[in-house]
Amino acid sequence: MKIAIFTDVFLEVPGGIPSSIQAQRKSLEKLGHKVTIFCPGFAVPKGEHDIELVPTHKHLKFGGAPLSKSPEKVEQSVMKKYPLFDFDLVHVHYEASCSLAGMRLAKRFKIPLVQTMHGREDMAIAVNVPHPFKLLVATVLQFLHSQYIPVKIKVRCDNDLAPSLTRAKMWTIMVNHANYADKVITPSQHFANKLKKYGVIKPIVAVSNGVADDMVRSLGVPVEKLVRKMKPGEPLKIFWNSRVSKEKRIMPFLQALAIMKKPCEFSVCGDGNAFKQAQKYAKRHGVKAKFYGRVPHDEVLEKMLTQHISATVSYGFDTQGLTLLEAEATGMPVFFCDPDMKESVPHGGGIMAKGPSAEQMAAMLDSIASHSEIIEKMSHNMLKHRKEILQSTQMKKLVAVYKSVVSK
Repeated sequence: MKIAIFTDVFLEVPGGIPSSIQAQRKSLEKLGHKVTIFCPGFAVPKGEHDIELVPTHKHLKFGGAPLSKSPEKVEQSVMKKYPLFDFDLVHVHYEASCSLAGMRLAKRFKIPLVQTMHGREDMAIAVNVPHPFKLLVATVLQFLHSQYIPVKIKVRCDNDLAPSLTRAKMWTIMVNHANYADKVITPSQHFANKLKKYGVIKPIVAVSNGVADDMVRSLGVPVEKLVRKMKPGEPLKIFWNSRVSKEKRIMPFLQALAIMKKPCEFSVCGDGNAFKQAQKYAKRHGVKAKFYGRVPHDEVLEKMLTQHISATVSYGFDTQGLTLLEAEATGMPVFFCDPDMKESVPHGGGIMAKGPSAEQMAAMLDSIASHSEIIEKMSHNMLKHRKEILQSTQMKKLVAVYKSVVSK
């Protein structure tokens, strides 16, 4: 198949979405498919291929990511190089300008359209935008989105996931965006259920992100040696392999570490909008932490092999970060606090705090540190399921989705 991928998040920004797109692309190419990625950016990295840069604002960025110009300008740019737009399938990975252009081109040329909904945009606004501007930003975003995707369903405020007008507007964007596709992919079933609840009527398939098979093989460590063990009295070694940002809740987690009674060591690989704030807080409050910033992927994996437990403490975002999957692939237990993650964490492979507060997280971490034998048990359980999260396993599901829409 000739597959066109449109995404607003790919180049020059770290995170789960770019990583999952790259992993899927490489796997598709190995299967003989031709993949072309359309995305904003300023230069194609050396060694990369089949990446088409769309018109990009020179100075405007969103969360550190390059921001594409209007959908009309993106479409014009694409049509100059691909006047026939002869693709078999369009796969869209976001909800902003470049992705909207991809959806419109798919409809114009009557090409099957698959949309991946990666996470909760209502929570992104709630967490990242200052209070006085939340509603204004949501209103502007909904208006701009409605200029390109028809608003057939308007989500109303409720006492569940749309408790404010701001969040209801963001749900309106997500629902109508998903309904514009022929088929929808979510990283988890619980997110699929929420989209259906608020009005998504198109078929939704849960396809997990995957860890590259080559990555697992490159570890070069026998499975039995991946089992984590913690000696009694040893500091609990906690690993963070996510964006150092507000939505990932780095600050509440550091607060938890600051009030822990048991000793711990915290290693942070990643960058983000709260990096400097996190560094200052750790230093000021005596948290034993090392902040490595952005680290090459192979080095991250090496560091993971020396840690006891991985921390994934997002709450209410309905994402499935590669942090969890890579922990599973390397046999590292996971600490989390969002009940929805129970779907993704292998049974007995992780432990959940009783709530998302710093006090609740600290209490559970102290309990883990006091019962060191639990680390080995959880590690064994993680390794039992590592084949399930390989990219080759998930790729079968993705290709099945592609074939189902192309055949129609």
